[in-house]
Amino acid sequence: MIEIADEHLREIRAHGERDYPFECCGLLIGRFENGRKVVSETYAISNAREEEAKRNRFLIRPEELMRGEKYAREKGLDVVGFYHSHPDDRAVPSKYDLDHAWPSYSYIVVAVEKGHAADLRSWEMEADRSRFNEEEITPSPFGRGSG
Repeated sequence: MIEIADEHLREIRAHGERDYPFECCGLLIGRFENGRKVVSETYAISNAREEEAKRNRFLIRPEELMRGEKYAREKGLDVVGFYHSHPDDRAVPSKYDLDHAWPSYSYIVVAVEKGHAADLRSWEMEADRSRFNEEEITPSPFGRGSG
């Protein structure tokens, strides 16, 4: 289960719309608590993929991931997941997403249809890396600066 405030879901949707027709990407920062991921902040990252591949792939450079992890650590938090958009496609992880995912993290995918954010769903990979399972999204009272 992932707990995330409406404010953060709005930020993810807005990032997807802003980067359309390309995929957006970013980190979910918060805490692992009793089998849940509690998101207290989103951390937008620029898609580092080459121009012709940005429509259906995203890339987070290692130095960007390390910068995000350091930012989280300085706040006493962790990276608990990632988000990205699927321009003109469903909010379902692709085979490519599965091949590049890590267990225990949440993966939020937002569908952006013709420039407008639509469906948003969260996924968690099976421990054996065989597939994603949809994860329940529950509202969190923690917005910016709280938690």
